Amino acid sequence: MEMWRSLKLLLIISSLIKISITMTHYQKLLRVSTNGKSFHNITAKIESIVAESGVETGLCTLFLRHTSASLVIQENADPDVLVDLANYMAKLVPESGKYIHDAEGADDMPAHIRTALTHTSENIPINRGHLVLGTWQGIYVWEHRQHSHVRELVVHISQ
Repeated sequence: MEMWRSLKLLLIISSLIKISITMTHYQKLLRVSTNGKSFHNITAKIESIVAESGVETGLCTLFLRHTSASLVIQENADPDVLVDLANYMAKLVPESGKYIHDAEGADDMPAHIRTALTHTSENIPINRGHLVLGTWQGIYVWEHRQHSHVRELVVHISQ
């Protein structure tokens, strides 16, 4: 008899408590024009898309749809940091290396290796409608090819 009372009480409580979980999703494709090997600060563009989404608390997922460019979160105050990164990567993965895959030029395979060593996606928390980045952090598309390209970045925001 006690078990039935407990079950009845549980049913009453569960009918009074209505849990509603809904997730908001917002997605946009951002095109970034590059001008050869370089870093392109896209922080302001991503912040603008976050504001457009209306999401106050959530997660911003960035996905670069390419295999010869990268996404990096890096220092945005001193440009020498980016110069040092590019110089280090050039030493680590030289274009003068002996690569089998060279149909698209001498810079193609090194660009693929550089991308494999870095990232093509990033997740950044959102709080109070803004990206939760450190004081000196910026979001960059890092072009690894010599020539200009238009890179596509999927921006997915969830609450």
